[in-house]
Amino acid sequence: MTIKEQFYAYIASLQDTICQALEAVDGKARFIEDKWERPEGGGGISRVIANGKVFEKGGVNTSAVHGQLPASMRETLGVNGAEFYACGLSLVIHPLNPYVPTVHANWRYFELYDGQGNKADSWFGGGSDLTPYYIFEEDGVHFHTTLKKAMDPFGKEYYPAYKKQCDQYFINKHRNNEARGIGGVFYDYLRPADEQEARRLVDFQQANGNAFLPAYLPIVEKRKDELYSEEQVKWQEIRRGRYTEFNLIHDRGTVFGLKTNGRTESILMSLPPRARWEYNHRPAPGSPEARLMEYLKPREWIRE
Repeated sequence: MTIKEQFYAYIASLQDTICQALEAVDGKARFIEDKWERPEGGGGISRVIANGKVFEKGGVNTSAVHGQLPASMRETLGVNGAEFYACGLSLVIHPLNPYVPTVHANWRYFELYDGQGNKADSWFGGGSDLTPYYIFEEDGVHFHTTLKKAMDPFGKEYYPAYKKQCDQYFINKHRNNEARGIGGVFYDYLRPADEQEARRLVDFQQANGNAFLPAYLPIVEKRKDELYSEEQVKWQEIRRGRYTEFNLIHDRGTVFGLKTNGRTESILMSLPPRARWEYNHRPAPGSPEARLMEYLKPREWIRE
């Protein structure tokens, strides 16, 4: 089995596992499946959940696309190549309760081919990050600790390096470098030197993918029955507005999908069902909402 076949088989299985687990927690809504094809080559499976008891909107999507690499993407990626293959799993979950954080994760693999069809380059990327609307420190510690434990067997240096990359990436630069959430891990362009290293990176991706449910579901279970009012919902919608801004302005995956004629519905699945923009909104000093803002900057969540 080739690297791309092995990795795609994994993300197809992971999609099933994650969807089944989220349905079990929600107890009401079920994922609907939408298979699509890309005219230039490949396609994907989008699974969307909506109007649940716990999850207001979410998607867990897999795709495997291939074909000519547009000149615009060669420039964006800084690579030379005639054709490409890309596969991955991407998910975003927007819970109903403002005390339950939104979560995003993806794991992907990319191959680039020369004019003769020979593989000229390849790399892995991925990560998971958490976007709470209200801060509970123990939730942040749990999320980060779970991701670190998944990475540590491959090298103790990975978590701090990829946490830093996450802190630097999920930033709304146009909002005075305000973070989208409290981060997690983010990595890209992990290029294997040989076949053995490629297999090791597949194992690394699997460890990170398998850590997603243990990192997120305990937080959901703990917060999903918290009482809330319209005031908390309004704040949730304002913060969802900032989430939307990042995805439409800065997110590389959104840009890649749209520039390679990906499926727009699946690409924009990440957007929340409701969001709000209020002119120059500032939370009241000393409020729980103001406390969140203090955490939207890099910080160490694990103290050893």
